[in-house]
Amino acid sequence: MFLLFTNLDYPLQALIATIFTWGITALGASVVFLFKKINKSVLDAMLGFAAGVMIAATFFSLLSPAIEMAESLDMIPWLVVSLAFLGGGLLLFIGDKVFDFLMRKNATKQEEKSKLKRSIMLISSITLHNIPEGMAIGVAFGSVAYGIEGATLMAAVMLAIGIGIQNFPEGSAVALPLRREGMSRSKAFLLGNLSGIVEPISAVIGAILVLKMQILLPILLAFAGGAMIYVVVQELIPESQTNEKKNLMALFTIFGFIVMMIFDVALG
Repeated sequence: MFLLFTNLDYPLQALIATIFTWGITALGASVVFLFKKINKSVLDAMLGFAAGVMIAATFFSLLSPAIEMAESLDMIPWLVVSLAFLGGGLLLFIGDKVFDFLMRKNATKQEEKSKLKRSIMLISSITLHNIPEGMAIGVAFGSVAYGIEGATLMAAVMLAIGIGIQNFPEGSAVALPLRREGMSRSKAFLLGNLSGIVEPISAVIGAILVLKMQILLPILLAFAGGAMIYVVVQELIPESQTNEKKNLMALFTIFGFIVMMIFDVALG
């Protein structure tokens, strides 16, 4: 099965990988049929582990190959990678600020619709930050075509697994609050599931861009890395550290980093 996967075109590999991550989102949303709430420690441990995987993936699978490719294309590696990395983080930062502004603006109007607005904000915020995650997976698979160190199929697969892991609590984070707001279980599941649909779309776009325009590869790799680190620092780690056992959650982050590093360095 894996051999068949390796023979597919890179955009198709990225599509399949992100269908997997989307499926994990749906799995997370499906808990709305089973539980009113999920054990917080379990979710926080998953978030901490995913954060570690994504931090390691940012360096070993995105930034390191970006630097190498920038050198091979006669760019100024530190400048190109730094600017693109900053751009990825700034994009999500600006998106957060825009959403905060819209929420404050709408909060002064029609307070009776506050539940609906909270629901829309929740779905939109998670859906938007799934875009750079899907893009990162697509870029990772597309970069394998150039045979640069660190850009391996195993690294791309592990990146998809790491993002998939943190998609489980995200699916739950959408579906369960919607259920608490009085929405039906099936509708809450559907909306939680749909929050991950942008990942396959953005992954295919990322893979195609990398394959068609090689000069964009170091830029897109670093850009995806900046977006990933923003998600990790702004969402995953802070959320996992709200747990009473925050020291244990930190160990899960370290464990996730080690697992990704092993797959990237030892098996890459």
